[in-house]
Amino acid sequence: MRIDCDVHGRPPTMAELMPHLDPYWAAYAEEAGIGAPAGIVAVYPPGAATTGDPEGGASLEALREHLDRQQAAHAVLNCVYGLEGLRNLDFASAVASAVNEWLMAEWLDRDPRLRAGIVVKAEDAAGAAAEIERRRGDERFLQVLLPARSERPYGDRSYLPLLEAASEAGLPVAIHFGGFTGNPPTPIGWPSYYIEEYVGMAHAFEAQLTSLVASGAFEQLPDLRVVFVESGFAWLPSAMWRLDKEWRGLWREIPWVKRLPSETIRERVSVTLQPIDPPPQRERLAQVIEQIDCERMLLFSSDFPHAHDRSFEQAFEGILDPGLERAIAADNARALYRL
Repeated sequence: MRIDCDVHGRPPTMAELMPHLDPYWAAYAEEAGIGAPAGIVAVYPPGAATTGDPEGGASLEALREHLDRQQAAHAVLNCVYGLEGLRNLDFASAVASAVNEWLMAEWLDRDPRLRAGIVVKAEDAAGAAAEIERRRGDERFLQVLLPARSERPYGDRSYLPLLEAASEAGLPVAIHFGGFTGNPPTPIGWPSYYIEEYVGMAHAFEAQLTSLVASGAFEQLPDLRVVFVESGFAWLPSAMWRLDKEWRGLWREIPWVKRLPSETIRERVSVTLQPIDPPPQRERLAQVIEQIDCERMLLFSSDFPHAHDRSFEQAFEGILDPGLERAIAADNARALYRL
């Protein structure tokens, strides 16, 4: 049986969150006419093929059918809500808490297979840490969910209280495709087409990985684990090679990093399977798997209901030995999330 590490339910409307908001913030949202954050549409445009569902996520019934089809023992529900677009930090953290309450009532309580990531407002690091503490007693919340695009790289010390809270709670930090900060989504400015933004998301993941390594977050927090969700994985071999190469020459700038970055990455970073981005030639996919040494890194995911080119079966048939196939399908997730 599989453990699906990335599925998406339909995100809530602001009206659906009202019963879960503190009365003060409910009145604030109503008086200001605040709807759902724009970041949802920015990440999953309704007409894009990759969105797969015009509402950005599946219904509970559709998700149940999906889990039945793939015989999933568990699935991790990642609610991408676009909180990075809200500038009032107190309100954004209140909305994050309401989203988590809504997830419990509408999803986790209604199917025992479902688990979820804790939604937080990353820029309110203290508020995010408080929300992590609030949810850590519920074993159905098994990671902390952050967008790949952020106002600053997550190795920045302003995020340290959030990373500390996740580490102390034994919860991995899941960095998920997307993010709507108001900054250009490429290092050289605004693109013209969605495909530029979609392909360029790999740059955001690589920047976050570099930041977490260079800042010494993994050394400072020995229990910190990070999961890249919907990042692809074909970019990892070159990123790890380049980090190792430049560290050998520049280590004096970051003396707290005392070992090859690739060694730390292989031990502390996991990556979900979809989208499967290596070329379709089987020998190329096998080469990428060998280069990243992914015995513990890869986690099965479907990204349901978002559409992708190849399924796990189509891409990996005849490539994996039975032990590695079992590890990717369930064992790696079971160990990471203590299921």
